[in-house]
Amino acid sequence: MGRLLGRLAPGIAPPLFTAIAGAIIVAVLLLADQGRLTGITLCAPVAALLLSGLAACHPHNGRFDRLVPPILRATEYGYLATLGLASGVPGPLVFVVLVTVACHHRDDVARPAVGVNRPSGTRAAALGWDGRMLVIAAGGALSALTPAYGILAGYLVVLQVREAVRTWSATPVAEARTGSADTLGGEEQWGDHPISPNGDGGRTATGTNGEA
Repeated sequence: MGRLLGRLAPGIAPPLFTAIAGAIIVAVLLLADQGRLTGITLCAPVAALLLSGLAACHPHNGRFDRLVPPILRATEYGYLATLGLASGVPGPLVFVVLVTVACHHRDDVARPAVGVNRPSGTRAAALGWDGRMLVIAAGGALSALTPAYGILAGYLVVLQVREAVRTWSATPVAEARTGSADTLGGEEQWGDHPISPNGDGGRTATGTNGEA
């Protein structure tokens, strides 16, 4: 959805400005009803999506555009935590959702450093920050907020485990014995190979404002 909005008006808005504006709007809407499940709080993800989507196709080459992903993540975490806890969703379930989303983000950051990227299909299946917020909002609109948290958590866990198994299964056994061919002073060296700075160029994750 974010990419579609970006294609309609490519580069029309600076990424950092729209990300901050979206975060502020989400925070104000949550504070307006103290985070409880209301029509206002359910509209917060839509407002953030519409704003950030305008910058989805921007080159993100500004001096401070590196701050966009942390802002989007803080917006997502804050929305999921505040809405869930204020609306009676069990705390442990909210915690599980936040952990699964954080693990997804961590995986997305760690892979490019070693020259590995997740398949585009798997990346899209994770729904993006905006999609996950909209899933929770839709669950609230259908009076099924707690089931929505449970379904989202279970879905993300299955997706991440499947991708981890697929990645490890595709890794040749010989590569597990890292460093076996490296020698220093005639002695065999064990451990991780140095990470090449030319892995995959550190390509930005696909999604609104480059954030998955």
